[in-house]
Amino acid sequence: MRISTNQIYGSGVLGIERNQNQVVRLQNQMSSGRRMLTPADDPVAAAQVLAVTQAREVAMQYARNQGDATDRLGLVDSQLNALTDLLQSVRSRTVQAANTILTDSDRQAIATELEQHFDQLLGIANSRSAEGDFLFSGYQGATTPFARSAGAGSETSISYFGDDGQRLLQVASSQQMASNITGSDLFMNIPQGNGSFATAASGNGPGLPNQGSGVIEAGSVLDPQKWQSALSSGFTWQGTGNRQLQIVFSSVAGVRSYQLFDASSTPDSSGADLPRKPVGAVLPFTPGQTIPLLTTSADFGAQVVITGSPADGDSFAITPSTNKSVFQTVQEMIELLRSPVTSSNARTAFSGELQAHLGNLDQALVNVGRVQATVGARMQVLDGLSNNATAVDIQYQQTLSDLQDLDYAAAIADFTRQQVSLEAAQKSFVAISGLSLFKYI
Repeated sequence: MRISTNQIYGSGVLGIERNQNQVVRLQNQMSSGRRMLTPADDPVAAAQVLAVTQAREVAMQYARNQGDATDRLGLVDSQLNALTDLLQSVRSRTVQAANTILTDSDRQAIATELEQHFDQLLGIANSRSAEGDFLFSGYQGATTPFARSAGAGSETSISYFGDDGQRLLQVASSQQMASNITGSDLFMNIPQGNGSFATAASGNGPGLPNQGSGVIEAGSVLDPQKWQSALSSGFTWQGTGNRQLQIVFSSVAGVRSYQLFDASSTPDSSGADLPRKPVGAVLPFTPGQTIPLLTTSADFGAQVVITGSPADGDSFAITPSTNKSVFQTVQEMIELLRSPVTSSNARTAFSGELQAHLGNLDQALVNVGRVQATVGARMQVLDGLSNNATAVDIQYQQTLSDLQDLDYAAAIADFTRQQVSLEAAQKSFVAISGLSLFKYI
């Protein structure tokens, strides 16, 4: 076989170039720390790396969402703590105002302080996030959720201009998390009284206040099942207007007694309200005793306590609890404290109304506690998701490392071996290319 000079040179150069390419490739691998420099190096592993990288990016976005939700809920929680401290301060001052040794000017001074607390309460309700949107406005992040509106006379009321929207963040592949609390849930929809019913003095006749010293407490529901059953039964406390039970006091032969009446607004065929009707027996009264809400046709599973000495004809109303805003409660407390107490009857009425406001304030505190528990539960879930996301990310990194990272020990050995091959190819090419018959003639 005849080998031409061109073949010798071409074969030698090709071998050198092949070895140089291998050396350069190994050098690039060691400098980058990656086994795969192009998908052509390992097409199967390259496809797996792409899939794992995409999955990791999605998981990292979930982790960022978890962080955003945690930050926002943490800010909400700090505002809830401030709100709790504020309401407790309001309650403490209101309890102080109940002392009978205080004068009208003393109570007005407390009312002035409560007005400052009212402004602070409005400030908390209109607090913003770090991004500048309102925390408690639902979807309406750019809308001031609470604002004053003119009422009757010099009175003002607080209206809610947000909505009930939940701002949801996708914190996992199949889980969303609400990152806000709506203002209506926190500040507006607070049940009056004890949460099931409200109590109040209803007077000693049309337009007349109670004449005795009786004061009714908030009462309690002992059997929620009986309470719900009584509300849904055919009992006449189902009027189309105001549903109301009344405890009416009387005195027979010097014995103070009470009787339950149904005073619901139930109009007759002419549209006029029917008079209240007795629904319970006449029973003796002892100040401070429990009065069960038990009629001839229904057992409400509830009771109230009346202290003091009610006069003949005095009555106390028991109505199903309705919602009232915390702003209205504080505002009514301020107005009550500003009203002068000029007689013993007025003082009794003042004590009863203040007791009712304190009950509503307690319901507001209970509601804040409920909301704070909800926020805490969400943050606990986010903390668990965050820990899981960290563990998953470590697993993704390990998988990517197994697929594309370089084994330096093997790479250095290959580089040394390839370097020796290149040097041998270069030396052999020099030796072969130097062979010529002319050297031996």
